Amino acid sequence: MIRSSPAWAEPGLPGRLLALAAGAGLPLAFAPFALYPLALVSIALLFFAWQTQPREAALRGFLYGVGAFAAGTSWLYISVRLVGGTPLPVALLLLGGLVAIMAAWIAAAGYVAARVGRRAVLAGLCLAMPGAWVLAEWLRGWVLTGFPWLSLGYGQIDGPLGAWAPVIGVYGVSLVLALLAGAIVAAISSAGRSRLAAIASAAFIIVATALLQGRDWTEEEGEPLRVTLVQGAVPQLLKWEPGEREATMTMYESLTRGVTDADLVIWPEAAVPAPDDLVADYLDGLRDLARGRGQQLLVGILTHDAVTGEYRNSLLALGEERGAYHKRHLVPFGEFFPVPPFVRSWMRMMNLPYSDLARGADRQAPLVARGVGLAPMICYEDAYGAEQLGLAAQSGLLVVVSNDAWFGDTIAPHQHLQIARMRALETGRPLVRATNTGISAFIDRRGRLAGSAPQFARTTLAGTVQPATGATPYLGYGNWPVVLLSLALIGAAATRRRS
Repeated sequence: MIRSSPAWAEPGLPGRLLALAAGAGLPLAFAPFALYPLALVSIALLFFAWQTQPREAALRGFLYGVGAFAAGTSWLYISVRLVGGTPLPVALLLLGGLVAIMAAWIAAAGYVAARVGRRAVLAGLCLAMPGAWVLAEWLRGWVLTGFPWLSLGYGQIDGPLGAWAPVIGVYGVSLVLALLAGAIVAAISSAGRSRLAAIASAAFIIVATALLQGRDWTEEEGEPLRVTLVQGAVPQLLKWEPGEREATMTMYESLTRGVTDADLVIWPEAAVPAPDDLVADYLDGLRDLARGRGQQLLVGILTHDAVTGEYRNSLLALGEERGAYHKRHLVPFGEFFPVPPFVRSWMRMMNLPYSDLARGADRQAPLVARGVGLAPMICYEDAYGAEQLGLAAQSGLLVVVSNDAWFGDTIAPHQHLQIARMRALETGRPLVRATNTGISAFIDRRGRLAGSAPQFARTTLAGTVQPATGATPYLGYGNWPVVLLSLALIGAAATRRRS
């Protein structure tokens, strides 16, 4: 792909170590470290390493992915092994498999980029590589239920490139970052007119980004809502113990009774450790309490369909407005098990979880509090921004309930909070987030953290939220403009190769 063919461009250890190290450093660009400029450095180093033969570029892409996901999602061991109780060999197989699958997407991007753009430095770095990277990032975010963690755009929410999020979403931010990285590397790797074109491309991105700073896409509407988030801090290992049920339910009710001046009170995901039909009297009491105060109470709980026998992960609205939201995007190996029957039988014999929850309907109505539409998300549904756009467009406030106790005291809750902030920024809607062990938080419509509760503390967090109306460009078009542009960049590089 480059004429001088330096040592690291040839198949061998130098380029592979460069890719591995660049990937291992990428998680530092995300919360809680938030060293967002490192993402530009990391992806630029990968693009340097991709200036080689297609198969070698694929290997380097795989090594980059191994470094990034082994370092950036190591918390999965806590979830699967220490909290979930999965046997060590199975836990290692699941974690190793996930890292390998995620790395394979980057390997595919490297192969495509090198194959298409190897004949011209400028076309490869400024067209093929950014396009292939973002297309792979988008695909790994939904294929086989998807795993969009560590998408480049999330790490840029506190940097200047975050201004692109309301326009083209998190993958659009990734694309702008990748284009800038490609232009910088092209300016270093090329000469003459190609270098001038690369410098001009970088300058254009910088100027366009500057023009977007401070742009307001939505506006405040109606009266503010007084919201209180209830954080129960129930250890995951005790959460579903039968002997702890009454104490947990009493604790949540007691915390809620102390909240007398809120319009909306929100409990975390599965705060009630029993299906709704087993605690009907308890729920009726909560409903009467909320109605008597003119409040709306949202309660995370499992709901049981007596007709089908199915269970769902749900958010019930109790109070002035009744309603329910059922989780649509389930967690593999947590809420459903995509395994053949003989594996499920083995899991049953090993006393491991093996039964599936049912998915909620794709189209559900927003919940309502004081006339304001609420767009609910449960657990990591907030990582799938495009799936939430329909509800967000009908709502003035985004609501996330989660149970991040699965992650323990790791970097994952901070990464998850950063993802939620991106949803607020993309849609121009404020977001409130109630979690079991933290980080419960208030986020304004520009994605800024307006208040948070300490982790692992049993507490309530009160705040005032101003609902918003209007539509950002991303709210109207979703990811498709970025996907089509990424394909166009790859196609343009392929055309340049043939010319």
